Amino acid sequence: MEKIASFQVDHLRLKPGLYVSRKDKFGTTILTTFDIRFKEPNKEPVIDIPALHTIEHLGATFLRSHPQWKDRIVYFGPMGCRTGFYVILEGELTSRDAAPLLIELMDWIEKFEGPIPGAQPAECGNYSEQNLNMAKWEASRYGRLLKSAKDENLYYPV
Repeated sequence: MEKIASFQVDHLRLKPGLYVSRKDKFGTTILTTFDIRFKEPNKEPVIDIPALHTIEHLGATFLRSHPQWKDRIVYFGPMGCRTGFYVILEGELTSRDAAPLLIELMDWIEKFEGPIPGAQPAECGNYSEQNLNMAKWEASRYGRLLKSAKDENLYYPV
């Protein structure tokens, strides 16, 4: 089998950041997948599962409700390695195009108060495994990184 693109990225050189993972064309529609990398792979502790789950719930809710972007959100969810998330957006986009949206999301998570959306037994298969405080901490840390991002945080190392 052919090695998929995400396994060809050198994770030993990858820094936290926001990267275009791939672009796919479906007819005339282009979908851009972003690697929202919170952690330096194989060097930092990964995001704990309750915080990851909370960021997933908050992120999906925010993005699918965003006044300008909601119709262009295809998917938001965690990476299996727990070092970040993927978001798929409709359109041919760059990391710099998506960064303001992700900064807005991280600021929103950091300030979020109240019940976590979708965290009820009828709404989620593991509704009780949430950690809002750690989700806020992770979002704050990643948001600061995006606000001062350099090219090394926006383009995969080659």
